[in-house]
Amino acid sequence: MTVTLADVAARAQVSPATVSRVLNGNYPVAASTRERVLKAVDELDYVLNGPASALAAATSDLVGILVNDIADPFFGIMASAIQSEIGGPGGRAGGERLAVVCNTGGSPERELTYLTLLQRQRAAAVVLTGGAVENEPHAEAVAAKLRKLTEAGTRVVLCGRAPTPDTRAIALAFDNRGGARQLTEHLIGLGHRRLGCIAGPREHTTTRHRLEGHREALAAAGVEDDPRRTVHGHYDRRSGYEAALELLRRDPDLTAIVAANDSVALGACAALRESGLRVPGDISVAGFDDLPFSIDAVPSLTTVRLPLAEAGARAGRIAMGREEPPPGGIATVRGELMVRGSSGVPRVQ
Repeated sequence: MTVTLADVAARAQVSPATVSRVLNGNYPVAASTRERVLKAVDELDYVLNGPASALAAATSDLVGILVNDIADPFFGIMASAIQSEIGGPGGRAGGERLAVVCNTGGSPERELTYLTLLQRQRAAAVVLTGGAVENEPHAEAVAAKLRKLTEAGTRVVLCGRAPTPDTRAIALAFDNRGGARQLTEHLIGLGHRRLGCIAGPREHTTTRHRLEGHREALAAAGVEDDPRRTVHGHYDRRSGYEAALELLRRDPDLTAIVAANDSVALGACAALRESGLRVPGDISVAGFDDLPFSIDAVPSLTTVRLPLAEAGARAGRIAMGREEPPPGGIATVRGELMVRGSSGVPRVQ
């Protein structure tokens, strides 16, 4: 049975006129109402039924790039590289495409909303960047949405995100676990045995994988994994600052800190300096990602370099059909340990 605008309105408990306003975007609608309407559209599969069914196999000139936080260089670098590959040979209208960067702000609900909107616009391609939120209902909802997109002819590429099974999405997954293991092995190799860890948000896949790599290195070296030496926070400088102070409070004899990323590492360094500690003379600090400012920090950051621009450009080419997907649709993108001035041998205790 054909799904109508009235069906969507009934499901969302709004008027058909409100549904029309949300879908056409030509009239202001409360955010909560908009979310409810888009959820009803998705649940009833309104995009792929009724008058739109004749266009289901067609795609537009729109390409969606989903990021967690466009102000974060991690996502900005990838989004810029992806966008640089949009267009070119084989595209419509002289190869030009309209790239739209969708900033989710870390909200699972916004991620699903953007995917719904991109589906409705019959996007030619969608690229999702960064890790995913580890929430089973959300993961299932995203997987269902990605299946609908690929079935409708949209190319879906995951850049820096683990594969989503049974969706036909192509994945370029960062080896966060291996990079974190290598980083901690470096510090242990210098002689560190009292290592603190500032991890990211508990619900993120990136956090889990980096923490697993860190713990694997500790276990392999027979170093105690004291739960007091791990603090969770956000992927920003402030979290690094506050977490470093908390780690020092819990264990003043720490000789090294492994940070969730470079921004967190910079915040940790600031907290250590204000506490009268020298980096790396009194305590070593290591980051992750190798963002542009890492080499200019004082001291320059020991970190793991992820090829963000290269991975983003490759994701863009695959999304545009100008590069063949990796075998099996999945590729592991490995990091490179960058040893710099923020890590050194531990102080004599």
